[in-house]
Amino acid sequence: MNAGMEPAVVRSISTGLSQKGVRNHNERLLLSLMQRHGPIPGSDLAKFSGLSAPTVSAILKSLELDGLLMRGEPMRGKVGKPSIPMMLSPDGVFSYGLKIGRRSAEILLMDFDGKVRHQRKLAYAYPVPVEVFAFLAESLAEITALLSHAERLRVCGIGVAAPFEMWNWHDLMGSDADRFASWKEINIPFEVNRVSNLPVSLVNDATAACQAEHVFGRGKEFRDYAYFFVGAFVGGGIVLNHSVFQGRQGNAGALGSLRTVSPLGESKQLVDLASIHLLEGRLTEVDLDPAIIWQTPQDWSSIARYVDPWLGQTAQELAKASLSTCSVIDFEAVLIDGAFPADVRTDLVERVRRYIVNQDTRGLIPPQIEAGSIGGNARAVGAACGPIFSQFLLNTNVGLSVTS
Repeated sequence: MNAGMEPAVVRSISTGLSQKGVRNHNERLLLSLMQRHGPIPGSDLAKFSGLSAPTVSAILKSLELDGLLMRGEPMRGKVGKPSIPMMLSPDGVFSYGLKIGRRSAEILLMDFDGKVRHQRKLAYAYPVPVEVFAFLAESLAEITALLSHAERLRVCGIGVAAPFEMWNWHDLMGSDADRFASWKEINIPFEVNRVSNLPVSLVNDATAACQAEHVFGRGKEFRDYAYFFVGAFVGGGIVLNHSVFQGRQGNAGALGSLRTVSPLGESKQLVDLASIHLLEGRLTEVDLDPAIIWQTPQDWSSIARYVDPWLGQTAQELAKASLSTCSVIDFEAVLIDGAFPADVRTDLVERVRRYIVNQDTRGLIPPQIEAGSIGGNARAVGAACGPIFSQFLLNTNVGLSVTS
């Protein structure tokens, strides 16, 4: 790819469903209930939503006619005729998710059920705006060419996940530093709209990962929890009352900025002591190519001797950080995920659990330490959630929990 090229303009993607406008509250409520709980009969939707049966029936018919819903297999009860559950149609809505990270950019197309249909990746030493947006334009063109006309009409937007103040987290010098620092002047939604006429949403990358876990992972198991995502830099998110909380300026849950102390007694942030870039640095010191960390599929077994001490330090820091978050809000759980192999995640979570036991917990209720379930795709999947939620679902899950 020519770093100096102007991004190709992609105008063949129709705004499709957005031409009808966003769904109204009652439609969003029913769609959200089905998204959260899966196939569910209309009678149950009426009971859980508080809407009348005729109202629910009319909305379901309209949503089915629009292609957003599909009928499941009849459910036979003890008496009466079988009930027919309604569910989201995977082909009803599609959304793009773009993740801009320290070591790679990724774009994926996600369907209404959260399944990734297509994905592209660009690896780099550090992100440069012109290269990232050229990659976006080329990837959109490639993926669009694979879609049918009907599928193109159902793409509702592009969500972008990027770090907060990206220009502040580099260690470059000279012309490379200048090219990287140019992110400070970049309006990301504007640049995305230069290559696509789809609606654009922007979210902090760690918050996006938290959203992905909350919607498609283990988030349904807990009411309030803190979430750590260990990438090149560690970040996080928080969930309160079944809802991802973004904060006044979208930077709530900036857990990578939690204060800590280095082994030498220096004042540091969590990001300085519990991020994958530390493992990269160690590999570089022993003349190993750190690119192995980011290869797909991921396999860190060949660098296990370097991963083990990194895991030890990261687990200690996450244990302290987990308790720090619980000193503000008594989270019932802390979920940990990251851009690493599943076996590394399992090991990390087990170590954090052990370290928690030895921490000073006076005045605190130690949280459950649990593994996340989405993995490296979490930030892009969470980004793709943005346009879908803004047009079709409720951004809060309050009142969507079904109890028997």
